[in-house]
Amino acid sequence: MDSLRIEPFFHAGTGTWTYVVHRGGDAVVIDPVLDYDPKSGRIGTDSVRAVQDYLAANDLKVQRILETHAHADHLTSAQVLRAATGAPVGIGHGIRGVQAHFAGVFGMEPDDPALRDAFDATFDDGDTIEAGVLRFTVMATPGHTPDSLSYAIEGNVFIGDTLFAPDVGAARCDFPGGDADTLFDSIQRFYAMPDDTILWLCHDYPPATREPRSSMTVGESKASNLMLRGDTTRAAFRERRRARDAQLPAPVLLYPSLQVNIRGGHLPPAQPNGLRYLSTPLQGDIPAALG
Repeated sequence: MDSLRIEPFFHAGTGTWTYVVHRGGDAVVIDPVLDYDPKSGRIGTDSVRAVQDYLAANDLKVQRILETHAHADHLTSAQVLRAATGAPVGIGHGIRGVQAHFAGVFGMEPDDPALRDAFDATFDDGDTIEAGVLRFTVMATPGHTPDSLSYAIEGNVFIGDTLFAPDVGAARCDFPGGDADTLFDSIQRFYAMPDDTILWLCHDYPPATREPRSSMTVGESKASNLMLRGDTTRAAFRERRRARDAQLPAPVLLYPSLQVNIRGGHLPPAQPNGLRYLSTPLQGDIPAALG
């Protein structure tokens, strides 16, 4: 049988890794990115086109498009790939809770078809995902968000935002439905795996002293992750996470990303003038004079 191949693609603007996982002619794409410039409102497909070029050059058929969660820092290009390949888009079953929360934020009805029918498949912990000759095991790894999933295949795990490179740490837990104790438990599932298991990152935010990295081993993270090593107690992690999250600003693309991502990658509908809009809810005490 052909060996498993994993090809990473880095989106520098958002620090996001996209992966093509393939064997023979079958492929899965994990966490694809849509280019978006918040200053101009311009979207683009250069990033996903690089993925498509790789698929074409290697004569690969995309069997599935998988999201590790509804991202708050980049827009997904899942629908661009779905339109080009016909491959179904999947995410964790916890997306229903995320959609319900943000439906209120964006003035949508919870049963809006744009949300209800946004994804072709939702997965639960322990599910097996068949994608041609590829077989993934689903791991529910909440804590950062309630819909967070990881996808395991043959000693490799695509872990979403649960952990970052050892010198960066672990995911924030202050989003709706996030919880440091839950994230601690999720990460322990990785740390129970063999030390040579490869953890593939969804993001890297490298210091100036190194290039972006797409992966690390379980053993490496257990030995030196600055937020959660193998010997870090739950209480210590909870306190580190609380202190760190209190210092973090909201992601730059929080509202644009979530408006698209809870729809499975579909853009908001066009208005009568033919334009589509991404809205930003205003926060704080708004003077009556501005109403």
